[in-house]
Amino acid sequence: MRLDELVITRAIIDRYFNKLTDNLDVDVAVVGGGPSGLVAAYKLAKAGKRVVIYERRLSVGGGMWGGGMLFNEIVVQEEARKILDELDVRTVPYETAGYYTADSVEAVSTITSKAVKAGAVVFNGISVEDVVVHEDGRIQGLVINWTAVEMAGLHVDPLSIHCRYVIDATGHDTEVVKVVARKTPGKLLTPTGNIEGEKFMSPDRAEKLTIENTREVFPGLYVAGMAANATFGGPRMGPIFGGMLLSGAKVAEEILSKL
Repeated sequence: MRLDELVITRAIIDRYFNKLTDNLDVDVAVVGGGPSGLVAAYKLAKAGKRVVIYERRLSVGGGMWGGGMLFNEIVVQEEARKILDELDVRTVPYETAGYYTADSVEAVSTITSKAVKAGAVVFNGISVEDVVVHEDGRIQGLVINWTAVEMAGLHVDPLSIHCRYVIDATGHDTEVVKVVARKTPGKLLTPTGNIEGEKFMSPDRAEKLTIENTREVFPGLYVAGMAANATFGGPRMGPIFGGMLLSGAKVAEEILSKL
């Protein structure tokens, strides 16, 4: 069979735009495809909800790909190991009780595959530049554009999508929360009403606070993973990823209780 370059082009355009138009109105939009966002998307999609992930980079996985300082192994604690077991990611006990390691490449690729096969749809290379707010002040959607447009500094108007809930899982950058904080100063559900900012590294405290800080920070907007700690003033935790996984599971559970 002779391959026709126009058929190839049409196939890509047709299928992509079918996917895009089919997901303009969803239950949950996850911003950031790191470990917490992927786990949240997996749990929500598995429960039958319509979920999209918007990832500004070409690849999902966040900081998990590189493990610690490009040593591509990650560490999790006992509670988080159960999530990796559910996702069929192999773990190995370390010599100190309660610690487990996993290959970071296997972890990211497997969690991503599980989320997509559960029904979550990933749009990579797309950035969120604003939110859509209902008359009652509740977030009901996102304003999206190509990351390349943002990087090039081009004046190109964005498009919008609707959703019932948004999860900011953008890590240290807290990209969605920053937009809301800038446009509604003092209105976040934090001690000061604003972003508290990430503190110095403290793995034990950070892992606990990552889960504790996973919650609604503005009507319709939840934070998960490192974005939760950066929003509520928790410390960073370094290359241990259990709190990220547990945070993703928690935010999914909280949103499912409301859908």
